[in-house]
Amino acid sequence: MMKRMLSVAVLMTAFTALSAQAAVYELRTYTTHEGKLPNLLARFKDHTIALFEKHGMVNIGYWVPQDEPAKKNTLIYVLKHESKAAADKSWADFGKDPVWVKARTESEKDGKIVLKVDRVYMDATDFSKLK
Repeated sequence: MMKRMLSVAVLMTAFTALSAQAAVYELRTYTTHEGKLPNLLARFKDHTIALFEKHGMVNIGYWVPQDEPAKKNTLIYVLKHESKAAADKSWADFGKDPVWVKARTESEKDGKIVLKVDRVYMDATDFSKLK
């Protein structure tokens, strides 16, 4: 009985470790057109964050650089996904969401906001505090 309990404990530990490693983090950096960072921040605050959650993306954090010139035109954020395939599906579904299409269209009535998007998918290291 004790041997079986140990085997179950080992399997549970291995499963927990694999589950933690399966998460994929996505680092995105948005560069806006001149003067458009406040518009982008408002769009995220009022619409985008909730839509990300709706489509299975986990919001980890959002940052604006302290130093010039990026301070005036850059948003950096991290999302968590179950896997790269889940990320791809979430982004595809998000892009087609009528609520997103409407929010994007309305927010860009005075011109495009985003000039450039950089994206990096990342795996957390075994010594990272991220789970």
